[in-house]
Amino acid sequence: MEEKNKEVIRKFYQEFFNDHIVESADKYVREDYIQHNPGVDQGREALKRAFGEKFAEHPEFRLNIQMMIAEKDKIAVYLKNVDPQGNTKCRVVDIYRLEDGMLAEHWDVLQPCG
Repeated sequence: MEEKNKEVIRKFYQEFFNDHIVESADKYVREDYIQHNPGVDQGREALKRAFGEKFAEHPEFRLNIQMMIAEKDKIAVYLKNVDPQGNTKCRVVDIYRLEDGMLAEHWDVLQPCG
């Protein structure tokens, strides 16, 4: 289960966060997605709206996976937000609970750089 869940995360980050294909969330995120980040509303559609706006404002936005730790239905993902010159702008730890191969719940911790 852990390796399959890691593959879901890899694909989601590439398509959604790096290629900015907001509609790809339909493949990877449950409609009733539970969001513990107070800056983003509940549900898949709210996630798509929030990041659609972010990608429009910051077309260079990317998240590079540095490490993943998986146990049963949970995955912790350590990421770096890197600018086009390769400078780290922010470090992030996202934690997900997956259900039936889709992201069901999310927590995060951010560490700004600079």
